[in-house]
Amino acid sequence: MFSGFYKEGLLLLDEFQKNNTKEYFEANRDRYNHYILEPNRAFVEEMGEHLQILHSNIHAEPKINRSLFKIFRDSRFHLNEPLKSKIGIIFWAGSGHRMQSSSFYLHYEPSSIFWAAGIRNFKPPLLKVYREYIQDIRVREDLHNILEELKIKGYNIPKPHFKRYPKDMNEDDEFSYLYLYRAIYAFKESKIKKSFFNKRILSLSFKYYQDMLPLFEWVYQFTLYRSKSI
Repeated sequence: MFSGFYKEGLLLLDEFQKNNTKEYFEANRDRYNHYILEPNRAFVEEMGEHLQILHSNIHAEPKINRSLFKIFRDSRFHLNEPLKSKIGIIFWAGSGHRMQSSSFYLHYEPSSIFWAAGIRNFKPPLLKVYREYIQDIRVREDLHNILEELKIKGYNIPKPHFKRYPKDMNEDDEFSYLYLYRAIYAFKESKIKKSFFNKRILSLSFKYYQDMLPLFEWVYQFTLYRSKSI
C-alpha cells in the first residue's frame, strides 16, 4: 500500500548526480530498490485505481518499461552520466506505444515534481497524423479552447516548436498556430512539499489529472484517429 515517497529516495537521487557511475549505482542498488522502486510501484498500483474513474482504458503497470522508467540513460548518448536525474512514472491509454499514446505523467527529482497530460513528443509518423487530424477547423477550435481553459486554471502549455507552417495547412483561422506544435500536453511544476511524503500526493495528483482530463481525452481521440488512418 502506498503511504508516500521517501526522503531517502530524494537523497539517493542527489547522491547519484554527484556519483554518476554504474559502479556507485550497483553499490547502492538495495537502497534504490527500497527507497525509490518500491514506493513507485505502490504509487502506480494505487494511482491506477484512482485513474480508472477518469478513463476506464488506463494502463497502470508497475514494471520497468511500462509505467516505470529505467534509471539508466541511453548509453549511446550518455557515456559519462549513465544515471538519470529524474524518476518518471506514466499512465497511458490505448494500444500504441506508451510514449506515443495519451498519458498522465509524473516525474520527480530532489527539489521538484512535474505533472503532465497528453503526449510530450510526436515522432514523425504521429506528427504527420496530428497535422492531418487538425485540418478540421472544429477539431482545431476544440483543442484551442481546451488549452485556453487549462491556462486559466494555472497549467502551462509548451511553446510551438516549429517556425514554418506545413505547405498543405489550412491557414484561414486563428487556430492555425496549432500546426506549429511538435507535442500536445499541459503541465504543472512544484517544489517538493510535505504532501510528497504521505498519501496526500495521491489526491493532489488526481486533482491535477482530473483538471487536465479534457486534454487527455482530446489526445486519446486523436490517437484513435491515428489507428483508423493506418
